[in-house]
Amino acid sequence: MSELEAEAQREPRDSSKKKKKKKKEKRRGSEEEEEEQEEQVEKEEEKSESVLMRGIFKVGKKSHDVLLTRTRLTWTPIIPESPTGEGSVVQAGVVLLQDVFAVKVKRRRMAGQQSGGAVLGLALFHSRRRGRRLEEDTLHLHNASAEHTHSWYNTLKELLTGFSSRPRYVKVFINPSSHKKEAVHIYRDHVAPLFKMADIRTDITATPLLFLSLLSADGTISVVPLFLLAAIKHTQPLTDRKGHALSVMKECKLDEYDGVVCVGGDGSVAELCHALVLRAQLDADSPENPVRAALPLGIIPAGSTDVVSCSVHGVRDPLTAALHVVLGHVQQVDMCSFLSNGQLVRFGFSSMFGFGGRSLARAEKKRWMSSSRRREYAVVKTLARLRPEDCQLSFLPAKGSESSFFGQQDQGEELDTESAEESWVTNQGLYLSISIMSIPCLSPHAPQGLAPNTSLDNGSASLIAVGNASRSEFIKHLKRYSSSSGQFSFPFVETHSVSAVKVRPRSLIGWSEEESEDEGDSKNTPIIQSEGAALPWNIDGELVEMAHEVLIRWDQLSFRTGTQSTAECMDLFEKHCYVKARSAHPKHRRFLCGCLIRFFKCICFKRIIFTDTLKQSDKQ
Repeated sequence: MSELEAEAQREPRDSSKKKKKKKKEKRRGSEEEEEEQEEQVEKEEEKSESVLMRGIFKVGKKSHDVLLTRTRLTWTPIIPESPTGEGSVVQAGVVLLQDVFAVKVKRRRMAGQQSGGAVLGLALFHSRRRGRRLEEDTLHLHNASAEHTHSWYNTLKELLTGFSSRPRYVKVFINPSSHKKEAVHIYRDHVAPLFKMADIRTDITATPLLFLSLLSADGTISVVPLFLLAAIKHTQPLTDRKGHALSVMKECKLDEYDGVVCVGGDGSVAELCHALVLRAQLDADSPENPVRAALPLGIIPAGSTDVVSCSVHGVRDPLTAALHVVLGHVQQVDMCSFLSNGQLVRFGFSSMFGFGGRSLARAEKKRWMSSSRRREYAVVKTLARLRPEDCQLSFLPAKGSESSFFGQQDQGEELDTESAEESWVTNQGLYLSISIMSIPCLSPHAPQGLAPNTSLDNGSASLIAVGNASRSEFIKHLKRYSSSSGQFSFPFVETHSVSAVKVRPRSLIGWSEEESEDEGDSKNTPIIQSEGAALPWNIDGELVEMAHEVLIRWDQLSFRTGTQSTAECMDLFEKHCYVKARSAHPKHRRFLCGCLIRFFKCICFKRIIFTDTLKQSDKQ
């Protein structure tokens, strides 16, 4: 028995020794792999930092020693030694090749000469970051040797073509009716010259107006009458109506392009994103599950607010957006899919139900007004007739987020996709506003964004539920968006990070908004629509009416945008808005005073009508 016990004790010892040996071998293998990776990285760095070419060029009025590697170009002024032997401090200039988008040979030409001419040197066109903006800059390298200049030109061209993320052929959509009809001028003045300089071919759409400004192959701008459009090849009508971009995207061959560029506002961007995702679903034969778009989308801001462009670029600047496209910057951006009654309605970035939807519906009825007056009228009118929405709100918390919602969990409902094990949080009540946003939604009116707690690609959306409150408290909540913070520090405001949201409005018969517009106390009177009535939703600034329960889920789409972080974008954009507000303080003060005067006029006029009706009823 002693021998058997000894053998039994030896067996676990041997097994533990074997395990220790295996762990040591694994550690050695992992250490060896790490060492190999470090050696490869060092070799790549040595290759990238190895000098490919070296020469003397004149930068400005002084001669410089110019070095070219695979990642950068540096130039150092050549200073002769002083007789005393004292050396002066030399400052070297550096340009990263990832910021260079074009290189050209400089020549001296006579007036009217189209080609040839004496070689003067090289011109490097690159971007320079100044805060939140990207600016175009040029580095002039002067050298009269044609052979030396051409050898440098060929090497630089070869290095620039090595950036595979940069587009070479793009499809351009322009919305001529966006904001003040400035989209065509913005593309012609800011975007087209950069595309031509970077050798980016474009499939530009043709406008349906009587005369059209076209950019020809040699970069010249010409005005073409309408009857000559039949003779122009490879042109398509511009986005002159809703859904036009979707019809064009379904027919065009996406394999020919490296990306899509949109020149317009938030509505045009959302429509093109919707078209790209739908086209990806058709190509993948997956109509039910969202598919990531095959092509990235470049956004050139030309709208009134440009929320999407401000969120991804940090600034409303067409030149900055065009440089991001030219340099091939790519950023992942989350999107939401909106489903009603089990059918897909559209894809988008932000949605508002309640106050946002009602104000947009009122604004759409006054299309004859200017955009600023229409927006002002809709906000004031909706505030004067502010009523909560009676609905059931359910959401699925995002992974890793803590929910403090004042409702109860519904164990019976589950998401049809991957999150089947997680439970929904459900609450039935009155809400003044419900917002679901997958991006921060920065704008000049909201420097921190409508949803500052979310980012561009965090894999979730932000839910902001504003419960029932008095009109004064709700106005305080709205005014906090224009300040630095505090918009969510109210007891009736709830914010959550979610992966899906369900909004089910209460449907009863016997009440309509038009019948009770003259009521006096509407603080606790909910808006209850008749059964089957469509409710207004504000989805990316577009009015969408849906009568059934709405399911919102998040998805992802690849955008050709800037690469700086969301927090940096928000911080820079916030500072920019504050400086702008201070510089134009009297103008903003007059605008706010006008809004308040009109708002109080509406309230007083409503109270006068209500008191007159009460007096007449008392007399009767």
